[in-house]
Amino acid sequence: MRVTMIGAGYVGLVSGACFADFGHHVTCVDKDPSKIERLNRGEIPIFEPGLDDLVAANVKAGRLSFSLDAAEAIRGSDVVFIAVGTPTRRGDGHADLSYVYAAAEEIAGLMDGFTVVVTKSTVPVGTGDEVEAIIRRTRPDAQFAVVSNPEFLREGAAIEDFKRPDRVVIGVENEHAREVMAELYRPLSLNEFPVVYTQRRTSELIKYAANAFLAMKITFINEIADLCEKVGADVQQVAKGIGLDNRIGAKFLHAGPGYGGSCFPKDTIALVRTAQQVGSPVRLIETTVEINDARKKAMAARVQAAVGGDLKGKTVGVLGLTFKPNTDDMRDAPSLDIVPALQAMGARVQAFDPEGHEARNLLSDVEFKEGPYDAAADADVLVIITEWDQFRALDLDRIKLLMRSPIVVDLRNVYRPDDMAARGFRYSGVGRGV
Repeated sequence: MRVTMIGAGYVGLVSGACFADFGHHVTCVDKDPSKIERLNRGEIPIFEPGLDDLVAANVKAGRLSFSLDAAEAIRGSDVVFIAVGTPTRRGDGHADLSYVYAAAEEIAGLMDGFTVVVTKSTVPVGTGDEVEAIIRRTRPDAQFAVVSNPEFLREGAAIEDFKRPDRVVIGVENEHAREVMAELYRPLSLNEFPVVYTQRRTSELIKYAANAFLAMKITFINEIADLCEKVGADVQQVAKGIGLDNRIGAKFLHAGPGYGGSCFPKDTIALVRTAQQVGSPVRLIETTVEINDARKKAMAARVQAAVGGDLKGKTVGVLGLTFKPNTDDMRDAPSLDIVPALQAMGARVQAFDPEGHEARNLLSDVEFKEGPYDAAADADVLVIITEWDQFRALDLDRIKLLMRSPIVVDLRNVYRPDDMAARGFRYSGVGRGV
């Protein structure tokens, strides 16, 4: 099949490369000339494990290409995906759909023959209806169907998630379009991965509901962690004890500084706004958003307490800046709240992240280091914000010698309190009141 992906960002690039690997012929289109130039040179503009090899293999096989020319790509395509950004709209918290609607209008003028237009971007309920209306107004004679096909890709594990998904959700109300989508995803159905067909609006809501539920689960265990600290319990053991219940499950029960990233913050807010707009408030999700925002800002106080209540003139070493490991994504990362709060308390911050290069544009007055030991050197306290694998087996004896004071605040519970105490560290985790 011939597939066009409008948008060569995270979702578009990963999805396009994976569809090409299934054997389809895919063109990723983007309006950013520098991005397309880099991709055509074989450079991947985002960090995602395995993506560079996957892209290179499919470009070499002639199944994957990149272009600024939407017209050439869309004409003759069986399926055109809209995979553009839907950031939070300034002022009201709703999803900004301007890029989605602009893509729909562009697609309408270029379609040739029956075309399935698929919204891959995360969009509020009813967006597909508006996309269909835009295409119909722009091109009354067009033969097309609009389908919802939300993505469920975890940054850092996106290729695995695409090729071995928990489920594929397809919102479709046209039988021909359903047949086209079934053929597109046929390689997955052969492996018996579940494909869930729904109405279009249901599909759009599934994406938001899934992200909101996971965000609530994270926030729940974070609140339990705070309770553990007050009553002398261990949140990791609590999480294990409840996670073994298959009605609850162990995933997303890791206490920490709060959720961030490209999905949970904007999607929870967008769902809250949609629910308010239609008069059906989602109070659990509203509270989740409030708690998470406050939690990220409060993490600096833990560091302050660990050093005795005063950070003025102290040096804080920070390990990890991205919102999670195995990504270079800094969007709504907890570090963006924690680091400025530490600085406001009078601390000097030196930090290291393996891929968080964008942090240099987002954080000011931070001394960026070349490795974890550099970040620890002469620090009065070391703070672990992101649990990169290379931070899980540090030479603790070396760390202790490098630091001015052997104090570690572990916001991801990477290390065991007993082990740290035995090595002479004053250690503070999250939710470990025992």
